[in-house]
Amino acid sequence: MEKRYTDAEISRVATKIRKHILRLAMERGGCYLSQACSSADIIASLYLKILNLGPSLGSMDAQPFPGVPSPKNMDYPKGSLYHGAPAKDKDRFFVSPAHYASVIYCALAECGRISREAIDKFNVDGWNMEMIGAEHSPGFECTAGSLGQTISIAAGTAHARKLQGDTGKVYVLLSDGEIEEGQVWEAFQAAAFYKLDNLVVYVDINGLQVEGYTKDVMNTEPLAERFEAFGAKAVPVDGHDVAALVKASKTAHAGKPLVVLCYTDSAHDVPLLEKRKPFLHFARIDADEMEQFKELYEQM
Repeated sequence: MEKRYTDAEISRVATKIRKHILRLAMERGGCYLSQACSSADIIASLYLKILNLGPSLGSMDAQPFPGVPSPKNMDYPKGSLYHGAPAKDKDRFFVSPAHYASVIYCALAECGRISREAIDKFNVDGWNMEMIGAEHSPGFECTAGSLGQTISIAAGTAHARKLQGDTGKVYVLLSDGEIEEGQVWEAFQAAAFYKLDNLVVYVDINGLQVEGYTKDVMNTEPLAERFEAFGAKAVPVDGHDVAALVKASKTAHAGKPLVVLCYTDSAHDVPLLEKRKPFLHFARIDADEMEQFKELYEQM
């Protein structure tokens, strides 16, 4: 029987995810740590309480990099295997911000879908635990990135599943920086037109991107009003409140895609990052800061 996690247990898993990635940042000279700070509660809630996935079919160990897909290389290990076998009544989960890969790997490890030892192969040449996820990376259904193409792939998948009569839903993790891309809005326009109420999108709104504050680079607020204008049902929540994240997934949205707008903090659980805002896209830990971060790591 599948374990039922309490909200407190899920919050603790989220902290463990951040701790794993803080260790990677200290050991590897840097990592996408702020993205873990902002999204870990969202991703832990999805894996442990919201998503309806089958047992993982992926290897518990990291795998050698199989090479890019080609007509001669179509048998590479699929990242989607970690979400179980495709089934009409099971959900599918697409990760759009590919640089959140470390968060996905660590979440899979904390959920028992890959070993904790596999995390040690993160960003090591020759292995599939890449810093920027792709279709062969654990937990990834497709190649993704900042152009926002994953939402289009996911919406197409949701449309196909609706035509086939599948009862499982299609979930997507999106980041707020991607919302600047026109493809995202075209996808939602189509999703609303085809009444894709089997499409659920969680957006990590941490307010930062590589150039600084999102509001200064290209303001996208008011997001709830914009998504609803494009035909979706939008629900703003505190992205660190597990109960709110789970409750939002149950919002009625007949005939419309559901968008959960998760407002988050890029220094959550790692307050030493606060002074670096708004330039937190990739966190490097210098030698003179190492002791402070080690002390924080031991306290987490």
